[in-house]
Amino acid sequence: MFEIVTKKELNPTVTLMEIKAPLIAKKALAGQFVILRVDDKGERIPLTIADYNREKGTVTIIFQIVGGTTIRLNQKNQGEFIEDIVGPLGKATELDGLKKVAVVGGGVGCAIAYPIAKSLYDSGCEVHSIVGFRNEDLVILEDEFKEKSHKYVLMTDDGSAGEKGLVTDALKKLIESGEEYDEVITIGPLIMMKFVCELTRKYNIKTIASMNPVMIDGTGMCGGCRLTVGGQTKFACVDGPDFDGHLIDFDSAIKRSSMYRDEEQKDREKACNLFKKEVE
Repeated sequence: MFEIVTKKELNPTVTLMEIKAPLIAKKALAGQFVILRVDDKGERIPLTIADYNREKGTVTIIFQIVGGTTIRLNQKNQGEFIEDIVGPLGKATELDGLKKVAVVGGGVGCAIAYPIAKSLYDSGCEVHSIVGFRNEDLVILEDEFKEKSHKYVLMTDDGSAGEKGLVTDALKKLIESGEEYDEVITIGPLIMMKFVCELTRKYNIKTIASMNPVMIDGTGMCGGCRLTVGGQTKFACVDGPDFDGHLIDFDSAIKRSSMYRDEEQKDREKACNLFKKEVE
């Protein structure tokens, strides 16, 4: 059992939890993830380690409330416990030797982008963070990004915060203004990452995309998280989650990501109905 020591609502659909997990905190690095179960009958879901504190022995997760399991997780409060957490899993993001990087995050993917930006900044790298959201109400981690970025650009679809437009608009503007990046690291919706990679391909800028497909065991045995990268089958849980964005078959990844949409909606409705009954 793992205790929730902090719970914070970042926006109406995104929650931050700091969890007591000293063995995971001891080894965690930027880019890695955990797999957890809310209770002994729950499904296993992967969540990126958004932050860690080795002294306190805690790891931080940030999740969007989108399905039955995340609804159940969000019902947990500070002082309560999660059944189990396994990690850290996956390969840490390779940051050594980078001098100037653009970190591009979208939506809840910014929870993954932030620890990468933080690690780069703390290592002395020049960090330009470009983050995008649909509107002002959904913006998360703004202060944290500003603290760990030499340049911070906020984009919203409707212009209610920052600049109006897409993250690709901001990235293109920076590149064409003369900014030269060793690498671009992008994390967010698949369609966003696809277009970021298409843009950087034109400028021959190495680009890493963090992939988060459906995962079950986190050891590469189930094959649920398989991707096509450079014409080869890769498993996000053990080969990634970071891959060369110019080699990823995004179209097949997008198609696979929608396979369980109906089942996820049914589980969400079931969890919502159960929660209503418990409240009543």
